[in-house]
Amino acid sequence: MSRLDATLELLSELTRWRSVAGEKDALRGLAAWLEQWMVERLDAAVVLPVAVQSHDTPPLVHVRIDNGFERTVVLYNMYDVMPADDSGWDVSPFVGGLCDWPELGRVFVGRGAENNKGPVAAMLILLCELQQQQRLDFNIEILLEGEEEVGSGTLRRYLAQQPCPIAPAEAVLFPSLCEYGGGAPRVYLGFTGLATGRLSVTGGEWGGPSSAIHASNAGWIASPAWQLVNALNAIAPAADSGVLGRLMPDEEANLLLAELTKSFSLEDELRFRRSQRLMIEGDTLSCLQTLLGSAVLTLAELHSNPTGGRGVIPYRASAELAFRIPPGFDQDAMIERARQRLTQSDLAGSELELFDSYPGIRFPRTASGVDALIASYQALDAAPQIWPWAPGCAPAYAFAAVAPAFLIGGLGHGGNAHAVNEFVTLEGLERFQQSLSLWLTGFNDPASGRVARHTRETPKTIKTGKKP
Repeated sequence: MSRLDATLELLSELTRWRSVAGEKDALRGLAAWLEQWMVERLDAAVVLPVAVQSHDTPPLVHVRIDNGFERTVVLYNMYDVMPADDSGWDVSPFVGGLCDWPELGRVFVGRGAENNKGPVAAMLILLCELQQQQRLDFNIEILLEGEEEVGSGTLRRYLAQQPCPIAPAEAVLFPSLCEYGGGAPRVYLGFTGLATGRLSVTGGEWGGPSSAIHASNAGWIASPAWQLVNALNAIAPAADSGVLGRLMPDEEANLLLAELTKSFSLEDELRFRRSQRLMIEGDTLSCLQTLLGSAVLTLAELHSNPTGGRGVIPYRASAELAFRIPPGFDQDAMIERARQRLTQSDLAGSELELFDSYPGIRFPRTASGVDALIASYQALDAAPQIWPWAPGCAPAYAFAAVAPAFLIGGLGHGGNAHAVNEFVTLEGLERFQQSLSLWLTGFNDPASGRVARHTRETPKTIKTGKKP
């Protein structure tokens, strides 16, 4: 079987698991399946067995491949995906399948094809090949989590243990399809922080009913739904689409952004984002500065209770939200300012509940792994764009004690993540594996030799199953 056929077979299997938030059995089942697959196919040792973990949260899959060297590289990825139903899909999202699209050719369509089951399948099949050929002069730690889409709480608590369950490593890579929209690949030297929560308003002494009442009373009884609108606008003005504050990137970041403008196209970005215009004005450099320097409040869902009550004044209204705060801001202070504003009398009835949070982080251009990632792109005739940090969020800070850099990387074209007809091109899967192979083998040290065991203590591992 070819590498591509093996990848598609594995991706098809992963796609069938409905591993979305709230589907506890599916999340736990997929975690156990992945753990056993890596034991059998990669001869991996289990560090944290799925079977012993709490049933309250999706398990963390942690295995180690000990190749007998002193050096280690960490591969991080995710097995959770966003919800989807069949509406509008060319194939059922949790079945997946091949399609021929006029502009892109042969593609695999399914939930997670791009984000991130496609890269997981391609990464694991490539590792099988590299291990069989004994081409890696280092050990590999693999961490797969089931909460990336909801804040990575279990992973962050796991890595915060003392001592850390992972010994110091050369670098951490989050293998992903980074030729976004088929454009130039990106190298991010940091990530934005994230805090998720809920803002709710309930009727009470301030006004508003204690249970739903007829909407005909709207002329003299306040609505928690409108008070929720007021509260959201007070902490993150709607006119600025939820921007909480802006800072100017520092000199080092601006030098990288100035270089980035030479290859970055606002027009291409708008097409990729399915948008017709930006809400800000300025040249490419100033727009990039504004994007990366903006702390924003994003809204995921708005609710009122009771649901479906079109003819009532609801007794409660709420918003599921997230604070997305880049490096350079004081995240705690920014959230505390929002809390204090909500305590003022004109916003009575408002309550902000935080579920989880992690800060943004950045690391230097010279950090281990960055040059290897850039070289892997250039070897395949791709000119990378280097960003001082990502406008997106990732739990990169949790790995600060493990390695000097947390990189997201890999060539390959996919798209429609979190949307209908999520896909990865077959050419993109092959290109992803080529770039990942180059990045991994770039860590090989001709002068390194095998050692009997690690010279430093590492956490105990457990092997289960038999290698076929």
